[in-house]
Amino acid sequence: MRQRRSIVVALIVGALLGVSAFTAKADEAARPAMAAVIPCKGMIDQGLLDSIERRSETAMQAGADYLIYEIETYGGLVDAADSIAKYFIQTIGSRARTIAYVQTEAISAGALISVSCNDVIMRQNTTIGDCAPISMGGKLEGVEREKAESFIRAAFQRAAEANGYPEALLKAMVTMQVEVWRIRDRETGQWEFYERRDLPDDAQRYDVDGAEQVVGSEELLTLTASQALEYGVARAVVGGLDEALAFLEEREGVRFARPPMRLETTWSEEMVRWLNSPAVMGVLVMLALLGVYLELSTPGVGLPGLVAVICFAVIIGSKYLTGLANWVEIVLFFAGIILLLVELFVLPGFGVAGILGILLILGGLFGMLVKNAPGELPWPEGPEDWTVLTNGVLGMLYGFVGFLVLASVLSRYLPKLRFMSGLILMPTPAMANGTAATASVDSPRYGVRVGDAGTAVSDLRPVGKARFGDTMVDVVATAEFLDRGTAVEIIEIHGNRVVVKGRDGA
Repeated sequence: MRQRRSIVVALIVGALLGVSAFTAKADEAARPAMAAVIPCKGMIDQGLLDSIERRSETAMQAGADYLIYEIETYGGLVDAADSIAKYFIQTIGSRARTIAYVQTEAISAGALISVSCNDVIMRQNTTIGDCAPISMGGKLEGVEREKAESFIRAAFQRAAEANGYPEALLKAMVTMQVEVWRIRDRETGQWEFYERRDLPDDAQRYDVDGAEQVVGSEELLTLTASQALEYGVARAVVGGLDEALAFLEEREGVRFARPPMRLETTWSEEMVRWLNSPAVMGVLVMLALLGVYLELSTPGVGLPGLVAVICFAVIIGSKYLTGLANWVEIVLFFAGIILLLVELFVLPGFGVAGILGILLILGGLFGMLVKNAPGELPWPEGPEDWTVLTNGVLGMLYGFVGFLVLASVLSRYLPKLRFMSGLILMPTPAMANGTAATASVDSPRYGVRVGDAGTAVSDLRPVGKARFGDTMVDVVATAEFLDRGTAVEIIEIHGNRVVVKGRDGA
């Protein structure tokens, strides 16, 4: 009897120990893990690259070992996408598991950064592909197209080798001439993808007669979510982020805390990207030029000059933060500004300093439209550079046209508005007992000549008004600012531009 009881007790204890061990193993298999969701939306550019690097490093420092990049993009700049792809593969590939979760679409450069992740998980009814290069600077043909496509194909091949995607399919997203077939391996039962020229002819190992064409020679591959799953580009198709996390938990044997960490872009990152759009850049250029125009048309340094300085600072700062402006181009731009100011306010007339200043300003601005190292010539080398240059030129062109229109309107109507008449010099009215110099002031009928002495009737900062006998003239002081009532002397006349200086002993 006692022996039976001992046996029963031993069986119960063994069962309990077995259940405990099983539970412990199950808990160990479903180990805790941390996932971080990093949205990647809109234009792929230098700003997005910097933001992705910052947020990825922040997530890994917080302990995240699964980085889920939420993709919503129609593409962007190839060099920025290639840098993001290399960052995924070469920099953080050994530190964390990277997952591209295609929320809406991953087109063009978006496809490249997606397949550069360890896994692609697509939401239902989304798309991926279409990464042929385009150029805003002209049509890509012949050697130029092949040069651009070969670089992008190599980037896709790198991703295929690193993450196990079908190489032939990824190449077909870049080049139309890549004709892709799939053939079943009899030994593994799996479909394999080949370019037509590389199709195997071993009928014993491969189902040669059952080979199927996937991409034609005149097609550029774009896949729906279901096609991407069938062809092995996507690991799973899900209904939302929660299902994507559940798929990873089941496959990896992990548990994620809910909700996962989410790292959005900061307002400053979005601001820099927004400022570099052609429309916003056009407005900034227009306001900057308008501020310069109004400042040169009014005595003293006031609100228009401050607005111009702020706009130029924002333009240059946004270009610098996105990697377009380097220190050489910034120095050239400000050197041009200084030379132009010297020509306008110090040296009489308009000569070498003014022309050189304008050339330096234009050279600095042009250099900021193309990404280049300080020692390199700022000239577009690829389709992405031409796109950036074209967008920049369009923005500046819009701004210049807007400036011309507004300057014309302001010069006509601003002096007539009482509350704004102080922002611009009005034409000097005819005087009862004298003459106003509104035509060419060196005309004999006015009797204003170089060497004439007069008195400043307004502050000259450096532009203002001076009286010479019975004639009131708009003048520009040179080399100094003069107060109202200061005795002045005309030292040079160019059409309607009268340059004066303070009289010795005044």
